[in-house]
Amino acid sequence: MAVDPVTTPSGFDPLVEFYGMWNTELAERYLPIPHTHARKYECVGGNLIMSPAEGTTNSHGEGELFVRLRAGALAAGCYPYLQVNLRFTPDTWIQPDLVLLRAPACGVTWVDPADVLLSVEFVSPVSVRRDRVSKPELCASAGISWYLLVELDYPSRSADLRLYRLDDGRYVRHTAASAGGRFRVDEPLSLDFDPAELLEP
Repeated sequence: MAVDPVTTPSGFDPLVEFYGMWNTELAERYLPIPHTHARKYECVGGNLIMSPAEGTTNSHGEGELFVRLRAGALAAGCYPYLQVNLRFTPDTWIQPDLVLLRAPACGVTWVDPADVLLSVEFVSPVSVRRDRVSKPELCASAGISWYLLVELDYPSRSADLRLYRLDDGRYVRHTAASAGGRFRVDEPLSLDFDPAELLEP
């Protein structure tokens, strides 16, 4: 996704021109938008949602979880990726913080939900409802088998992980753990660690 400055008219603002009409074709043509300082560009029903860069708490946690997932994922025959474009329809996509894919993505821009085994979201203060409610609903409706919600707070040293599995079209809690406990699962891959390990030192 990149802007071509040669063919973009002077004074042209894609946020104004395409308000409520965003789709993957426009995203490939105009995103990222200069000077917005957005980390994520997501879209629901043609409405573009821009999120700022995460603080260090989530950024560190994402890296730590990726390390812990990688060996178990590969052993289970799946592949971990940080932040991909997960497309549900041409005008609706999200960018999970981490996903496990059933096969290597091989350089694609848009990932199909059918290729995703697990979607992971680190709850952000600017998108609490979307991370806890809207995104799981999208993933469940698309048939993604597993959804992991991670909530970290550095000042209080709290870390909570909740893993959900798809059951009859909706997510039900499979297991959960908090800092000081153990997050143990055997599916969709093998994991065993203290959620506190995801916190910055």
